Amino acid sequence: MSSQHHHHPTVPAKPMSRRNLLKALAASSVAVGAGALLGPTAASALGGAGLAAAPAPSGGRGRLVPVNRIGIQLYTVRDKVSSLGFRQVFEELADIGYSEIEFAGYTQGSVGAITVQEIRQLLDDNGLRAAGAHVNLNLNNIDAEIEKALVLGMPHLGQGGPIAGGYGGPVPKDAWLQATDVWNQMGEKARAAGLKLYSHNHAQEFNFTSDDPSTRVYDLLWENLDRDLVFFEMDVYWAYVGRHLYPGFEPIEYVKADPRRFPILHLKDGKANEASTNGYDIIEFGAGNIPYAAFLSELRDRGQRFGMYEQDNAATVAEPGNALNSLGNARRSYGEISSLRG
Repeated sequence: MSSQHHHHPTVPAKPMSRRNLLKALAASSVAVGAGALLGPTAASALGGAGLAAAPAPSGGRGRLVPVNRIGIQLYTVRDKVSSLGFRQVFEELADIGYSEIEFAGYTQGSVGAITVQEIRQLLDDNGLRAAGAHVNLNLNNIDAEIEKALVLGMPHLGQGGPIAGGYGGPVPKDAWLQATDVWNQMGEKARAAGLKLYSHNHAQEFNFTSDDPSTRVYDLLWENLDRDLVFFEMDVYWAYVGRHLYPGFEPIEYVKADPRRFPILHLKDGKANEASTNGYDIIEFGAGNIPYAAFLSELRDRGQRFGMYEQDNAATVAEPGNALNSLGNARRSYGEISSLRG
């Protein structure tokens, strides 16, 4: 399976801007600190920054991610797709309980050539649905990628890497603005086809532009991507890494500011590690310190978006006592995600 497409590394008509949202939350008498919301362990792992947020919604301990919304980004099991092929991987994922698939390319390595139509048949055979895909998108290939998405029956089409390129380092403000213009054009094409175009983040999008240290990239994207044409897939792990590296924001604030802009979340876990530059090490879901129960409990429209498990290193990292097996990680992580209650 090719990894070229996945670089790893009633809402108001005009929603409140993030800056105004922060002011409103700061002035609110119901604002709470991260320590109170997350508990001392999670708060210390996150560095103790304050989180202005309304209390978690009432309604008992319901599922935070409905089982029919739990998906997997196939980058997690790319080694198995390459060695076993889509057919066997889909059979295993369906057996685990996953219902949604997010693609990271449409090839299956040494198993041999396969068409998008054949992949769709394998999805149908296993009761799986395509929720989205990470592919490198531009104005030259967007029409062809939309056609593939329609064959696969997916409602979303996205990209794994930063929309302005320059993965891993700061990018000038104008480059991001030019990219938002291109993405708005592609978003128009996607909407015309009945799809939602989305952008996935790493930590870089929470850094500041290289020539304007007062402009956080995610805010620039927030303000310049048309909310009706381009959507966000927040990778929660990378958002927390961004919070560690470039403090001054809370990931949850973006989602709460305009929930409909986030049709998909990447549920990637991380274990706090002071020795790591990122502040966390990627780990299977449920074995880390990203406060998912608290995070998802804050969303009053919880259950309305897809939750995609992803673990970049699932083939090479296993919790003690478990064999190295990306599908084993996927099975244990599904159990953890499905047991989340709020």
